[in-house]
Amino acid sequence: MPHTGAGKRMPLYTPEQRRRRDGTRWTLVQGILAPLQFLVFIVSTWLVVRYLLTDEGLWAAHASILVKTFILYTIMVTGAIWEKVVFGRYLFAKAFFWEDVVSMMVIVLHTIYLASLFWDFLSTSQQMYLTLLAYAVYVVNATQFLLKLRAARLSEKAEAEQQRAGTASAE
Repeated sequence: MPHTGAGKRMPLYTPEQRRRRDGTRWTLVQGILAPLQFLVFIVSTWLVVRYLLTDEGLWAAHASILVKTFILYTIMVTGAIWEKVVFGRYLFAKAFFWEDVVSMMVIVLHTIYLASLFWDFLSTSQQMYLTLLAYAVYVVNATQFLLKLRAARLSEKAEAEQQRAGTASAE
């Protein structure tokens, strides 16, 4: 969360940004796609590791990576729309700058994997290890977003408690 000069944390969302966040359908879309992507990531990781350990299931591993990549691109596009609605920028809004930077790294790694399928410049095992690298960076990125979501909820809870306390003392 951003800091003020006095060392106090600023809220992630202004009241207007929170209203836009809560009022857009893109928040729900992100709320559906994020856990779906995580589920596909778990299955795909298992299939990739299984292939690397046994040399079996190459088709399933590739198919799962393609599904994961499609969901990643979808969540990135819809997330950029969400960010535009809430913060007025498609990407790199101050509140989510570092999350977007790491998201770009995840997308680049997945895109290199796709390119390697079409232009055959990596071996199959290199593709699988590249995928595991992409997935490791994805875990960092997912953790960033979960921590940001938790911080926003704690901030909103604290604000609500302060408002209730202020209302109670004014009575």
